[in-house]
Amino acid sequence: MQLNWIPNAICIARVILVAPIVVFLAQQEYLTAVILIGLAGISDAVDGFLARQFHWRTRLGSILDPAADKLLAISVFFTLAYLGLIPLSLAVLVVVRDAVIVGGAAAVQWLVAPLEGEPRLFSRINTTCQFIFVGLTLTAAAFAWPPDVVVVLAGAAVVFTSITSGLDYVLYWSAQAWQEKRVAGAVLD
Repeated sequence: MQLNWIPNAICIARVILVAPIVVFLAQQEYLTAVILIGLAGISDAVDGFLARQFHWRTRLGSILDPAADKLLAISVFFTLAYLGLIPLSLAVLVVVRDAVIVGGAAAVQWLVAPLEGEPRLFSRINTTCQFIFVGLTLTAAAFAWPPDVVVVLAGAAVVFTSITSGLDYVLYWSAQAWQEKRVAGAVLD
Protein backbone atom coordinates (compact mmCIF):
# COMPACT_ATOMS: atom_id res chain seq x y z
CA MET A 1 0.00 0.00 0.00
CA GLN A 2 1.46 3.33 -1.06
CA LEU A 3 1.22 6.10 1.48
CA ASN A 4 2.95 8.89 -0.44
CA TRP A 5 -0.37 10.77 -0.56
CA ILE A 6 -0.26 11.48 3.21
CA PRO A 7 2.05 14.56 3.05
CA ASN A 8 -0.12 16.01 0.27
CA ALA A 9 -3.30 15.40 2.29
CA ILE A 10 -1.74 17.17 5.29
CA CYS A 11 -0.75 20.04 3.00
CA ILE A 12 -4.30 20.31 1.64
CA ALA A 13 -5.59 20.43 5.23
CA ARG A 14 -3.22 23.35 5.81
CA VAL A 15 -4.72 25.15 2.81
CA ILE A 16 -8.21 24.54 4.22
CA LEU A 17 -7.11 26.06 7.56
CA VAL A 18 -6.41 29.42 5.89
CA ALA A 19 -10.08 30.45 5.68
CA PRO A 20 -10.91 29.84 9.36
CA ILE A 21 -7.67 31.54 10.40
CA VAL A 22 -8.62 34.68 8.47
CA VAL A 23 -12.17 34.57 9.88
CA PHE A 24 -10.93 34.26 13.47
CA LEU A 25 -8.44 37.07 12.90
CA ALA A 26 -11.17 39.30 11.46
CA GLN A 27 -13.34 38.53 14.50
CA GLN A 28 -10.36 39.37 16.73
CA GLU A 29 -10.38 35.85 18.16
CA TYR A 30 -6.61 35.97 18.40
CA LEU A 31 -6.06 32.99 20.67
CA THR A 32 -8.03 30.69 18.35
CA ALA A 33 -6.14 32.11 15.36
CA VAL A 34 -2.79 31.48 17.11
CA ILE A 35 -3.80 27.88 17.82
CA LEU A 36 -4.82 27.30 14.19
CA ILE A 37 -1.65 28.95 12.90
CA GLY A 38 0.32 26.74 15.27
CA LEU A 39 -1.45 23.69 13.85
CA ALA A 40 -0.62 24.89 10.35
CA GLY A 41 3.04 25.24 11.34
CA ILE A 42 3.09 21.78 12.88
CA SER A 43 1.41 20.31 9.81
CA ASP A 44 4.07 21.94 7.62
CA ALA A 45 6.82 20.29 9.68
CA VAL A 46 5.03 16.92 9.72
CA ASP A 47 4.34 16.74 5.99
CA GLY A 48 7.95 17.75 5.25
CA PHE A 49 9.29 15.16 7.68
CA LEU A 50 7.14 12.39 6.21
CA ALA A 51 8.07 13.30 2.65
CA ARG A 52 11.80 13.25 3.46
CA GLN A 53 11.89 10.38 5.96
CA PHE A 54 9.84 7.90 3.95
CA HIS A 55 10.70 9.21 0.47
CA TRP A 56 7.06 10.16 -0.09
CA ARG A 57 7.98 13.14 -2.22
CA THR A 58 5.75 13.82 -5.18
CA ARG A 59 5.77 16.43 -7.91
CA LEU A 60 2.40 17.64 -6.63
CA GLY A 61 3.82 17.97 -3.12
CA SER A 62 6.80 19.98 -4.34
CA ILE A 63 4.33 22.53 -5.75
CA LEU A 64 1.56 22.25 -3.16
CA ASP A 65 3.71 22.68 -0.04
CA PRO A 66 5.27 26.05 -0.89
CA ALA A 67 1.96 27.23 -2.38
CA ALA A 68 0.20 26.41 0.92
CA ASP A 69 2.89 28.25 2.87
CA LYS A 70 2.60 31.31 0.64
CA LEU A 71 -1.21 31.32 0.77
CA LEU A 72 -1.12 31.18 4.56
CA ALA A 73 1.56 33.86 4.89
CA ILE A 74 -0.07 36.27 2.44
CA SER A 75 -3.52 35.80 3.98
CA VAL A 76 -2.32 36.26 7.55
CA PHE A 77 -0.02 39.20 6.85
CA PHE A 78 -2.64 41.11 4.86
CA THR A 79 -5.31 40.40 7.47
CA LEU A 80 -2.99 41.64 10.24
CA ALA A 81 -2.24 44.76 8.18
CA TYR A 82 -5.97 45.31 7.57
CA LEU A 83 -6.58 45.06 11.32
CA GLY A 84 -3.80 47.60 11.95
CA LEU A 85 -1.70 45.13 13.93
CA ILE A 86 1.27 45.35 11.55
CA PRO A 87 2.42 47.92 9.01
CA LEU A 88 1.05 47.45 5.50
CA SER A 89 4.61 47.81 4.19
CA LEU A 90 5.59 44.60 6.01
CA ALA A 91 2.71 42.68 4.43
CA VAL A 92 3.69 44.06 1.02
CA LEU A 93 7.32 43.01 1.56
CA VAL A 94 6.23 39.45 2.37
CA VAL A 95 4.08 39.34 -0.77
CA VAL A 96 6.76 40.87 -3.01
CA ARG A 97 9.31 38.33 -1.76
CA ASP A 98 6.90 35.50 -2.51
CA ALA A 99 6.11 36.95 -5.95
CA VAL A 100 9.84 37.14 -6.75
CA ILE A 101 10.27 33.53 -5.67
CA VAL A 102 7.26 32.24 -7.61
CA GLY A 103 8.15 34.29 -10.70
CA GLY A 104 11.79 33.24 -10.54
CA ALA A 105 10.88 29.59 -10.08
CA ALA A 106 8.53 29.71 -13.05
CA ALA A 107 11.14 31.43 -15.22
CA VAL A 108 13.85 28.92 -14.33
CA GLN A 109 11.46 25.99 -14.75
CA TRP A 110 10.30 27.05 -18.21
CA LEU A 111 13.38 28.78 -19.59
CA VAL A 112 16.35 27.01 -18.05
CA ALA A 113 15.84 23.57 -16.50
CA PRO A 114 13.48 21.65 -14.22
CA LEU A 115 13.61 22.82 -10.63
CA GLU A 116 13.97 20.77 -7.52
CA GLY A 117 11.35 21.86 -4.98
CA GLU A 118 13.74 21.97 -2.02
CA PRO A 119 13.58 25.29 -0.12
CA ARG A 120 16.79 27.20 0.56
CA LEU A 121 18.14 27.63 4.11
CA PHE A 122 17.35 31.37 4.24
CA SER A 123 13.81 30.60 3.13
CA ARG A 124 13.34 28.17 6.02
CA ILE A 125 14.71 30.77 8.41
CA ASN A 126 12.34 33.36 6.93
CA THR A 127 9.33 31.06 7.37
CA THR A 128 10.33 30.45 10.99
CA CYS A 129 10.71 34.19 11.61
CA GLN A 130 7.31 34.82 10.04
CA PHE A 131 5.60 32.23 12.28
CA ILE A 132 7.31 33.63 15.38
CA PHE A 133 6.41 37.21 14.44
CA VAL A 134 2.77 36.35 13.77
CA GLY A 135 2.54 34.41 17.03
CA LEU A 136 4.08 37.27 19.01
CA THR A 137 1.89 39.85 17.27
CA LEU A 138 -1.27 37.91 18.07
CA THR A 139 -0.34 37.15 21.67
CA ALA A 140 0.49 40.85 22.12
CA ALA A 141 -2.95 41.75 20.72
CA ALA A 142 -4.71 39.16 22.87
CA PHE A 143 -2.81 39.45 26.15
CA ALA A 144 -0.72 42.64 25.89
CA TRP A 145 2.35 40.43 26.12
CA PRO A 146 5.19 40.30 25.04
CA PRO A 147 6.40 43.89 25.18
CA ASP A 148 6.24 45.91 21.94
CA VAL A 149 10.03 45.89 21.60
CA VAL A 150 10.01 42.09 21.24
CA VAL A 151 7.37 42.24 18.50
CA VAL A 152 9.28 45.01 16.71
CA LEU A 153 12.51 42.98 16.84
CA ALA A 154 10.67 39.94 15.46
CA GLY A 155 9.26 42.15 12.70
CA ALA A 156 12.77 43.37 11.91
CA ALA A 157 13.88 39.74 11.65
CA VAL A 158 11.08 39.14 9.12
CA VAL A 159 12.20 42.17 7.09
CA PHE A 160 15.84 41.04 7.12
CA THR A 161 15.14 37.39 6.31
CA SER A 162 12.59 38.32 3.62
CA ILE A 163 15.14 40.44 1.80
CA THR A 164 17.98 37.99 2.39
CA SER A 165 16.04 34.91 1.28
CA GLY A 166 14.63 36.69 -1.77
CA LEU A 167 18.13 37.72 -2.84
CA ASP A 168 19.44 34.23 -2.09
CA TYR A 169 16.92 32.72 -4.50
CA VAL A 170 17.68 35.30 -7.20
CA LEU A 171 21.43 34.67 -6.93
CA TYR A 172 21.01 30.89 -6.78
CA TRP A 173 18.74 30.75 -9.81
CA SER A 174 20.92 33.20 -11.74
CA ALA A 175 23.94 30.98 -11.10
CA GLN A 176 21.92 27.93 -12.17
CA ALA A 177 20.82 29.66 -15.38
CA TRP A 178 24.37 30.80 -16.12
CA GLN A 179 25.67 27.24 -15.55
CA GLU A 180 23.00 25.75 -17.82
CA LYS A 181 23.79 28.28 -20.55
CA ARG A 182 27.49 27.52 -20.23
CA VAL A 183 26.89 23.77 -20.47
CA ALA A 184 24.53 24.24 -23.44
CA GLY A 185 27.15 26.44 -25.16
CA ALA A 186 29.85 23.82 -24.59
CA VAL A 187 27.64 21.11 -26.09
CA LEU A 188 27.05 23.22 -29.22
CA ASP A 189 30.77 23.90 -29.70
